Amino acid sequence: MKCENCTKKECSKKQKNNDPQSMPADVLHSNEEKSEFHKLAKAKIFLSDYLACENCITSEEAVRVFQQNQKELFWVLNLNKKCDTSKHKVVAVSVCPQSLPYFAAKFNICVAEAAERLCGFLRNLGVHYIFDTTIAADFSVLESQKEFVHRYRHQHQEHFALPMFASACPGWIQYAERVLSSLVTPYICTAKSPPQIMGSLVKGYFAKQQNLSPDKIFHVIVAPCYDKKLEALQEDFYAPLCSSHNVDCVLTSGEIFQIMEQRKTYLKEVTAVAFDTLFGGIKEGELIQLGGRRSDGYLEHIFKHAAKELFDTDVKEITYKVLKNKDFQEVTLEKDGETVLRFAAAYGFRNIQNMVLKLKKGKCFYHFVEVLACPGGCLNGKGQAQTEDGESDKALLHQMEEVSAAVPVQLPETRGHVQKLYQEWLKGMDSTWVRESLHTKYGLGKPAAHSLDIKW
Repeated sequence: MKCENCTKKECSKKQKNNDPQSMPADVLHSNEEKSEFHKLAKAKIFLSDYLACENCITSEEAVRVFQQNQKELFWVLNLNKKCDTSKHKVVAVSVCPQSLPYFAAKFNICVAEAAERLCGFLRNLGVHYIFDTTIAADFSVLESQKEFVHRYRHQHQEHFALPMFASACPGWIQYAERVLSSLVTPYICTAKSPPQIMGSLVKGYFAKQQNLSPDKIFHVIVAPCYDKKLEALQEDFYAPLCSSHNVDCVLTSGEIFQIMEQRKTYLKEVTAVAFDTLFGGIKEGELIQLGGRRSDGYLEHIFKHAAKELFDTDVKEITYKVLKNKDFQEVTLEKDGETVLRFAAAYGFRNIQNMVLKLKKGKCFYHFVEVLACPGGCLNGKGQAQTEDGESDKALLHQMEEVSAAVPVQLPETRGHVQKLYQEWLKGMDSTWVRESLHTKYGLGKPAAHSLDIKW
């Protein structure tokens, strides 16, 4: 059944209870092989958990999304215990930095300790390598900075140069591509999201370093939201030369916590293990973050970089001005009495929709907009900050924000590993490899009918 906003053959807004898309993931996997890993807490994940699916996804996508659950991970771990080594896989898990405060808050420990205990827990399950996706976020932020400066300098020559919308949030990107399409996609930054880049790093650079075929690696992303499951199905996550997806499975922080509960694991009692690095033989040093109050800090990094690069101004602290609500804020830079940079943070679909309406009317005067689908930002992802009744867990979110604030901040420009990878993996800062591995393209179809009338 279609609704007036539908752009695909199947729509998630109007589904009967017996439709496959409305079934929880455990129903779709009821015929899987039983194993010692099979006894899991039942996953009750519905399409309403996916922000992008408030519009439409296809039946095929729905099935493939539901297949990304704990049982898929355990099926691979179980195969690794059997004698047929031809079916064995190297299991690598990449953890998003926004997931770590969730475990810290849940077990009343600091983020650094939560990271080490989580690594220890995953290693005990049989995972071979555990990575921190901050290094992928470094690349995404650096490429976004360069693209913004280029767009700003060419705003009078290129029609769709500004405003530039951030590209890291999969819920926002799915909505933009499938519903808004050519109305906004030319304005979206082409830098890939951290999970997209991490997939290329693990199944490209790391696989080569370990002399492994990419299809011999089973790569899992641990993330704060369900939309990253849908993102992992996109073409950018598939490497046709080796017939392998760069990310095989996405599990939310809450799904990992379910496993802990099933195994009656108390994280404080797990042996601490440091993150692995993509370089092999060494462990990650001190846990760091890129900053940003509720994201990977795209707005702050791009703002400071642009101020220095374009106006030779060093910005030490950023002052946010709250506009209509706490999820819609503004940052400006003035020089010689003129506002030369005007940035905004728009979180949640109501604020996003207002921003898009301004763009359509030609009244969006921002140079850059950090767009996140979740109100409150990435820490408030439905995969980790949701109560049993589907509401945001405000107390848990407050705890996560507090523990996250204590993590040291380091600029991506100062990270030695990033500079090394630019040379070893990408053959330089401005190579063809950079454009192919760190950037993407968006669909340019016509906007869906009544696309701006959707009520969030």
